[in-house]
Amino acid sequence: MGTDFDEFADDYDALLEEGLAPSGESKEYFARGRVSWLRRRLQELRFTPRAILDFGCGTGSAVPHLLALPGAERAVGADVSRKSLEVARRSHGSERADWIVMGADPDPTGLDLAFCNGVFHHIEPDKRAAMVRWVFRSLRPRGLFALWENNPWNPGTRYIMKRSPLDAHALPLSPLQSRRLLASEGFEILATDFLFIFPRALGSLRWLEPPLARLPLGGQYQVLARKP
Repeated sequence: MGTDFDEFADDYDALLEEGLAPSGESKEYFARGRVSWLRRRLQELRFTPRAILDFGCGTGSAVPHLLALPGAERAVGADVSRKSLEVARRSHGSERADWIVMGADPDPTGLDLAFCNGVFHHIEPDKRAAMVRWVFRSLRPRGLFALWENNPWNPGTRYIMKRSPLDAHALPLSPLQSRRLLASEGFEILATDFLFIFPRALGSLRWLEPPLARLPLGGQYQVLARKP
């Protein structure tokens, strides 16, 4: 995860929409779907996050969805790209949201939930463990980490990543790699779920996605983990 994303900051949303076009859906569809699924898991655990971290928040588009979670009071968007954070402040600024430059501003602590979408495939493999430790330190004991990543076992995902300039240097993580990465840094793995199986053209079949969530079919997956 480097400052290369500074060059994409102003055009990030447009580039993302272009990359997702084969799915027939907008980035908002996927953003809502991720947080909706996370909400389901939090309700099952009877876990109410009041302070939430969006790790690698980019232009901040997930923050409004995270702040809509039941009980959420504030969110912290963290990224290394200063230009992306400038866009985030302009687009999603709120008295309930703080934005920090990782490595420059003080690190957050005592947060209830960390959320991360599609960030770790942009981090060099030998630096991923350090980033997991950063998230670990930001959480309170028993805090949760919802790690979303693109599923390299899904051919549609591979196609979308191949055509997107945002993923030109990406190194995808398999679900097994993500689970091992989190476990190696002290997290307890609670669940792995796969979402976004059917494109819009097959939208009538989407009611099947929840019962199929444990099968490695979806375009993205969530590893939900807990800090002891």
